[in-house]
Amino acid sequence: MLEFDNVSKSFWTGTRRKVILDRVSFRVELGRSLGILAPNGTGKTTLINMMAGLEKPDEGEVRRGCKISFPLGFMGGVVSRVSAMENSRYIARLYGMDPDYVEAYCRWLCGLGEYFDQPLGTYSSGMRSRFSFALMLALDFDIYLIDEGMPNSTDVEFNRKAGSILKERLRTTTIVIVSHQPATLEKFARSAAVLMNGKLHMFDTLEEAKRLYDYETQG
Repeated sequence: MLEFDNVSKSFWTGTRRKVILDRVSFRVELGRSLGILAPNGTGKTTLINMMAGLEKPDEGEVRRGCKISFPLGFMGGVVSRVSAMENSRYIARLYGMDPDYVEAYCRWLCGLGEYFDQPLGTYSSGMRSRFSFALMLALDFDIYLIDEGMPNSTDVEFNRKAGSILKERLRTTTIVIVSHQPATLEKFARSAAVLMNGKLHMFDTLEEAKRLYDYETQG
């Protein structure tokens, strides 16, 4: 279970205070994946980072009663000067998993060939994204956090394998995904919410959430 209890979050932009969350309360139950629609610039990434514990609320409490992943695409836990092989083994030990398994899994899914044994600092953004996604799937989480869907990869084989694995995970794990595109959520979630003007409006279905989202964003 992941729960936000009366949580507020804002930033000073230099000219005004930008409110991300204004006394928001909601709960994500295991087995019920959630899609969150939010226009660009409203705080999607901040919300996901708060779920992962990477950012703290200004007020209120975020409760995590299960194992929650780092956000897809987050590379803060890896070291650029060492290889994907060394990073995968180090992260595996942090999470109490078998380093041999995590390394082999990431090596297979990434499809980076000899680059897997070279420093991450030599990678393109697409290669780093593929490694981040592979690492997230290799670890054992109850809730997976995804910001804007699949990684930006032009590798067809990687997209096929990663998409198939993520679809299978939906049967046994819970996913929270945030996006500004309703179509992105359709693959992952049935229940949905809309983040707008500091409020999170919860709905039982994605269709209900889309109606409010379209009304607010398209006038």
